[in-house]
Amino acid sequence: MAKFLDTTGVSYHLQQLINGSAEKLVLISPYLRISERLKQSIADKDRMKLDIRIVFGKNDLEPSEHNWLRSLRSVRTSYLQNLHAKCYLNEKEAIVTSMNLYDFSQINNNEMGIYLEKGADAELYDSLYTEAMRLVRISEEVQITVAQVPKNPEATAKVNSGAGFCVRCHTELKLNPMVPYCPNCYKEWRKFKNDEYEEKFCHICGKPNKSTLVKPSCYDCYKTNKDTLEFPLQ
Repeated sequence: MAKFLDTTGVSYHLQQLINGSAEKLVLISPYLRISERLKQSIADKDRMKLDIRIVFGKNDLEPSEHNWLRSLRSVRTSYLQNLHAKCYLNEKEAIVTSMNLYDFSQINNNEMGIYLEKGADAELYDSLYTEAMRLVRISEEVQITVAQVPKNPEATAKVNSGAGFCVRCHTELKLNPMVPYCPNCYKEWRKFKNDEYEEKFCHICGKPNKSTLVKPSCYDCYKTNKDTLEFPLQ
């Protein structure tokens, strides 16, 4: 029988779903920035040569994610434009949820989902599996070939010595794209916790920009600083 999950439940059952995979693992998520704990579980299944498919919808993976995916041998990664669904399944169980395969969501967001087992809900599982496989088929497989560019310590020190701006109110604050809000605006953001809510300013240069929590800077600032600063997504 299908079971409702809160944020903690989704995280727990996702870990168990990956660990319990014996034949197939399908992970469908618009955003990819996988936690170290889940990476370890996926890498373990990769060593067992499972059939693993990862479908994502944002075509700007961080170099660290590229490198990690490139190190796996049994994982096939593909891109699907306009993907918004989040679904994780193996040969015997599945989760449909609001949670991206994104470590920030697991730690900070209020999420929910539905967990089901094939043995107890065969018809529902089959419908979910059929749709998941359709998304896999229509996605475009990508070859992971991008290597991470080594950081320049001198450049890092120079950039990190500067100040940033709150993406909502333009208040000057410590330069850190992972924390682009001042304390007051972050309290306001937390009321709704919408990762893609559009704000007003670039966190780095302070110029007007449609920034969000996951993309806190303008593209020019991202290109200039992507090798010296840590970004959520871009």
